[in-house]
Amino acid sequence: GAFADAKAMVKAMAADLKKTLTDIARGIVDDPDGVTVTETVDGDSVCLELSVSEGDVGKVIGRHGRIAKAIRLLMKATAGLDGRRVSVDIK
Repeated sequence: GAFADAKAMVKAMAADLKKTLTDIARGIVDDPDGVTVTETVDGDSVCLELSVSEGDVGKVIGRHGRIAKAIRLLMKATAGLDGRRVSVDIK
């Protein structure tokens, strides 16, 4: 049913954190082609570095960093489903 579909979707998100972050960022910015995510894996820890076009940096950070905090929270929750830790750096 719908629950099984949602569960499968969340598992896919947790399996590919880089794609998940890329999709989130592309949905926020004006220049989706300017979004790049670099992934560094060290055991259960994943470091994702998000780069966006110069004019879009404010969009992914948000007022008082609210958008950046929300992105980090979502990525941490998603990684936690797989028993992993994630950090997101915005450049």
